[in-house]
Amino acid sequence: MVGLPSSTWITALLVFFAVALGTISIALVVELLQERKRQREALRQLRAFTNDEQGEEGILRLRSNELPRWFRPIAARVPAFQDVELMMEQAGMNGHVPMFLLSSIGICVGLGLAVLALTRWWPAALLGAVLGALGPYTVVRFKRNKRIGAFEEMLPEAIDLLGRAIRAGHPLSAGMKMVADETKEPIQGEFRRTHEEHRFGLPFEDALLAMADRVNLIDVRILTTAILIQREVGGNLAEVLDNLANVIRVRFTIRRQLRVYTAQGRFSGYVLAALPIAVGLAIYSLNPPYVRLLFTDPMGKLMVLVALVFQIIGYLWIRKIVNIEI
Repeated sequence: MVGLPSSTWITALLVFFAVALGTISIALVVELLQERKRQREALRQLRAFTNDEQGEEGILRLRSNELPRWFRPIAARVPAFQDVELMMEQAGMNGHVPMFLLSSIGICVGLGLAVLALTRWWPAALLGAVLGALGPYTVVRFKRNKRIGAFEEMLPEAIDLLGRAIRAGHPLSAGMKMVADETKEPIQGEFRRTHEEHRFGLPFEDALLAMADRVNLIDVRILTTAILIQREVGGNLAEVLDNLANVIRVRFTIRRQLRVYTAQGRFSGYVLAALPIAVGLAIYSLNPPYVRLLFTDPMGKLMVLVALVFQIIGYLWIRKIVNIEI
């Protein structure tokens, strides 16, 4: 692959961008059609609601990210699609699973054909296709983890605000609204959605449980459990919320200490991942024919492919070791 003419690189890039952008364009058209259909459905349900007519579904059943009707049987038979839908919702993305699948297929095919045009070797093209298919999933997972991390970091202040509202004599639903008004995203969106669902008729317990399902955090589940138990048996909810906020802050302190203790392991993972590439580029700058043999000889291509796979496995393994759950 090293030392290939520029025309080969240009051809590979054009193939990748043509396939990927074409697939994304189709996905955007499908998304536009689905959005218009959702707008018409929302208007129909609003008219039925104002006319006191009972439709097939209540107004609270209308979801902005509802799956298309033709895709529901497929999603029902493949639970992984439902997991992807939940992950996209947790990431705060408004896309749909069919659009996600179209994007994954487009990048998969585009990157696979581009690698095939560069290497003329099917195993490398297959590996490129797999990496391309995992690209959208990695982006969604990264955004979800980032959003949940921000939610967890802002949660103690939100719990303190909720406790102060209860001490001031406000009901719990009004306290949820105060949290939604005084905080920022993603706390703001989740608490506002919970308050709005309760305001439009959903039982408060169901709204809380829905928030616990959307935000996959043990602290949110503890908060939900504490509120539900207090509503059943009574007790000083404000004191329980203060203790919960203190526990979350202590967990953050311990987590920061663990990041300091595991910094050497993370740095070792980064070095081990980047060192072969840096050494290969340095050797190529000194003796290009020596390195070019890896990309022209069949055995050399196989060695590069195996080394790349083991590099990825080693990096993920080290990351798993240093990622300590609290």
